[in-house]
Amino acid sequence: MKVLVTGATGFVGRAVVAALVADGDEVRAAVRHAPAPPLPHGVVVATHGDLAGPVDWEPLLAGIDSVVHLAGIAHAGPGIAEDRHDCVNHRATAALADAARAAGVARFVFVSSIRAQTGPAADHVVTEADEPRPTDPYGRSKLAAERAVERSGVPFTILRPVLVYGSGVKGNLRALMRLAALPVPLPFGALAARRSLLSLANLVAAIGFVLRHDACAGETYVVADPAPVTIAEIVAALRHGMDRKPGLVAVPPALLRLALVVLGRGANWEQVNGALVVEPMKLMAAGWRPDGDTRHALAVMMQGE
Repeated sequence: MKVLVTGATGFVGRAVVAALVADGDEVRAAVRHAPAPPLPHGVVVATHGDLAGPVDWEPLLAGIDSVVHLAGIAHAGPGIAEDRHDCVNHRATAALADAARAAGVARFVFVSSIRAQTGPAADHVVTEADEPRPTDPYGRSKLAAERAVERSGVPFTILRPVLVYGSGVKGNLRALMRLAALPVPLPFGALAARRSLLSLANLVAAIGFVLRHDACAGETYVVADPAPVTIAEIVAALRHGMDRKPGLVAVPPALLRLALVVLGRGANWEQVNGALVVEPMKLMAAGWRPDGDTRHALAVMMQGE
């Protein structure tokens, strides 16, 4: 199979490219800049301009059987205008999907986000059956992109992953890893809200699975490790990876929230104490078989740091 992978040098993209090459596929990596470090031997690198502007996708799609679209603004966060979210995540995806249909691409896998489905927390178990209710520009741009892919006429599969962890992860989880590495007790012992995470290996396996199974065409799937975890369990797992005890103190959540407000980080409270449990049974029923031991995978990730 000849596969075009956009965002091929990103956190997820490099792992996807490596897995496709290992499976014997021919990979064309669509990137903005020459990759450093280089991609695996045999990967054809094709450069394009800023996704906020027009991109000529036709030459990148020549001879391609399938597309894995990962490129875009990767996370919700302040400081990025709503119009840029829309340009990069929505309109660029729409243009690529239209070009893929015109090129006769047999499968278009769009890696969207759980934020197209819900906000940073939910008071119920989230599934694909829920009406999508994004709460920020990032989530709205991802949902608009999904709908553009559906309208394009290209044979598609849409994935909505939760927070992905693995070697090289950045963002909030990287900050939590730095905290866990400190030789001091942490005040998260009383936080009982559960959140779904997704290992990079499980996401890569999900992408490979839907890419090769015709029954997944035209479907949208939420993607998560099977068992959600609490912040306390995450910290304990990370410290287990360093052969250390959990070192957790049960500080009342109200005090933690007050501390965040005082530090100007009150907006992060939902991410610290909010529940977001996502049930991936639809994809598992289709045949995807994820590794279910999130705490072990977190410990292994910490060992590699």
